[in-house]
Amino acid sequence: MRLSYFIQPVHPLDRNYIDILREDIESVILADKLGYEEALIGEHFTDLAEPITSCLMFISRLISETKRIKLGSGVLNLPVYHPVMAAAHVAMMDNMLEGRFIWGIGPGGQPSDVEAFGNSDLDRNKKMVEAFDQILELWWGEAPFNIKGNFYSICTEKTHLPEIGQGIIPKPWHKPHPPVLVTALAPHSKGITLAAERGWQPISCQYVQSHWIKTHLPKYLEGLRNIGLPEDPSGWRVAKCIFVADDQKIAEAYAKSEDGPYGFYFSNLMKKLGGGGRLGLFGVTPDQPLDEITLQQSLQTQVIAGTINSVVDQIMALREEVGPFGTLVYTGLDWADKVLAQRSMVLMAEEVLPRINKAIR
Repeated sequence: MRLSYFIQPVHPLDRNYIDILREDIESVILADKLGYEEALIGEHFTDLAEPITSCLMFISRLISETKRIKLGSGVLNLPVYHPVMAAAHVAMMDNMLEGRFIWGIGPGGQPSDVEAFGNSDLDRNKKMVEAFDQILELWWGEAPFNIKGNFYSICTEKTHLPEIGQGIIPKPWHKPHPPVLVTALAPHSKGITLAAERGWQPISCQYVQSHWIKTHLPKYLEGLRNIGLPEDPSGWRVAKCIFVADDQKIAEAYAKSEDGPYGFYFSNLMKKLGGGGRLGLFGVTPDQPLDEITLQQSLQTQVIAGTINSVVDQIMALREEVGPFGTLVYTGLDWADKVLAQRSMVLMAEEVLPRINKAIR
């Protein structure tokens, strides 16, 4: 099992913005030093709790600060970018990282972002796929371009001057594109199958209950089977909110209390997703009445917390329930207590993961 790191992030609204950004940068640098294999950075435009407004700009700050860890967009919301802009920015980032870039893409789900960019009444998934295909055409097609789609049209016929390089977009470091990741929320998601057929790999979201997560693996394997690849689950990533401590009582107090950073995180996400009709993702059963889904229930059933051995047992139980995912994505939360938060990341990398891998070999 590999270990990855992800931040949306979600921070209290009363914190100083620059302090938040410095903390998030520090957390990725720590993940690199500890041997986490990836760091995926979220992006939102109209949300003070999730205030990284450009994942690519944030990643660029970390290129010289990190040595080995792969850095990825988690995700680049393609429906809010013109394909020309996305193609140019991603190609530049991919070359700057020289193989360390991961291209997470998505349709965008933050409600106020969707409204602000005028995407409320559109099929954002179709818009995302069209943008992706046009980006590939811009990278590998023949200029001058005259690309027409349902959402975007791109033309450089009048201004194409190949002798000086005008009208041509730089190509990415990876051929034909950086590794692509997509998020998975919906139960029995057909989108996972379609993604796998394109060679994209899914991440099951950290706030989705495990009885829904286990429906994702069959859809991923179906997509691999459809294109003649081995049904290998190692490309599947599962994200979880995890807290590891040296003492069980400390772990419970920090990660299971409603007024702690994990409580704040789930309270924020439940309000956002509940407003979009997705509160059922937090239910302990597929048919749990929505009015019975509580914050405390989510903390008790969706947060993995405890001492080293306890967390190992909980992760092993999760793997037994949902299937043999290849990468566990540790979700970074607000460092309400910096010492405890950093200690958790250390214990996860140096104690928990080695014991898990020893057990599953």
